[in-house]
Formats: sequence, C-alpha cells, structure tokens
Amino acid sequence: MRQPISDSSGQHPGMESQTNEATTLRGKMAFLFDLDGTLVDSVYQHVLAWREALEEAGIELSVWRIHRRIGMSGGLLLNALLRETGRQVTVEEAARLQQLHAKAYAQKIKQVRPLPGARELLSYLSQIGVPWAIATSGRWESAGPTLEILGIGPEVPVITRDLVQHAKPDPDLFLAAAERLGVSLSASIVVGDSVWDLLAARRARALGVGLLSGGYGQEELERAGAYRVYQDPADLLRHLDEVGIRPSWF
Repeated sequence: MRQPISDSSGQHPGMESQTNEATTLRGKMAFLFDLDGTLVDSVYQHVLAWREALEEAGIELSVWRIHRRIGMSGGLLLNALLRETGRQVTVEEAARLQQLHAKAYAQKIKQVRPLPGARELLSYLSQIGVPWAIATSGRWESAGPTLEILGIGPEVPVITRDLVQHAKPDPDLFLAAAERLGVSLSASIVVGDSVWDLLAARRARALGVGLLSGGYGQEELERAGAYRVYQDPADLLRHLDEVGIRPSWF
C-alpha cells in the first residue's frame, strides 16, 4: 500500500496549513453571555420588581406568569403580560411601568449575588485568551450595578437594551456583541438561562448553551435550541471541553 508522503518534519503536505487554519479558528471562538440568571442570581428580584411595578399601576398578575417572560425585552414582556390580563396601555404608561420596575429592582440590588462559578469562568476564559462579552436585555440603569457585583470593568464589551433596536428574542444584542469583539457569530457560543436567549442565538446562527440557574427546565432549553445544558456557570466551567474549549495546558 502506498504510504502518504511527508516532509522532513514528519508532516504531510497541507497539514501545516490545516493546523494554522484550525488555530486561527480557535482564536476567533468567543463567548457571549446573558447577564441575569446566567452570571448573577437576579431573576427573582426582577420578577418581584415587575410585580411591584404592575401592582402600582393597578395590574395584578401571578408571579409565575411574570417569570415565564423574564429575559425578553421590557417592551415585549409588558405586551405579553398585559395581553394575558386583557388590558391595554399607552406608550407613556408602558414607559412608566418600565421606570417603576427599574426603581423597584434598584431597591433589591443588594440581594443579588454572582452565581456559583461565574467569576471563575470569566477569569479562566480571559486567562486562556478566549474573548467574551455580555449581551443583556436589561437597560444600563439596571445592568450597571449588576456588573459591579460581578466586578466587571469597562474593558469588557457590554451590550444593553439601550444600544440596539430590538432585544431578545431578536438577535440584535448578540450581533452587536460579536461585532464589538470582532468575531464571527458562527464561531461564538451564546450562554443564557432562558428560552428567549436561545431563540435569539438560533436566529443569530450561533451555538446556544443553556443554564438552569434562571429557572427554566432542561427540556425547555433544549427545545429552544440549547446544544448543551448545565446547572450554572460552575458546571459549565467543569465541562468547557464539551463546547470545544481545550484546557490551558492542552
């Protein structure tokens, strides 16, 4: 049988170029993280803040119904919730409800904590040279203090609702985050805790990874497009090889 030809280094023709190409592709791989429920344990604070805002406007709604919409843009969330009550609101009333939510959430921010392994995961990705950014449906008013809890500085790209035309489940946030990092979405991994994150990832044609730390079940996240589902950031950190991230010593 004819043996493949190799050069003096023992490599076959074309192997070096393929290796260089693979290295380049690995260098472009990036992580795009949702914030609430993905990196910080803040979903239920947002749920209660929305309930307070709605009740102040005379709208009563069960907490579980609100939770099912967390992760969407504020406008879509309100539209969905108010549809269930049969109540119509003006643009001005909707804006006031969002302001009431932001005020109520600000009063609960001291209860918010980083999720297990969140800081360690971000630190490890930075250590091995994998770029990452944050893309959240929240506005900067709410996201800013939450980022401080994580200890995230100004050098990290953060895309909030204020910076895009549409939030999740539209892909705009992730598109903007990938552009800020200078990476392709096809080489990006979107990490989120809600079906809205994963739907946006699918629309952006990025690989979606789900976390259970926001309250959605594994089956729901998988149906929404999650390639893998983990408990929280710590669990994802332990299984980074499953999404193509090699250990720093490999």
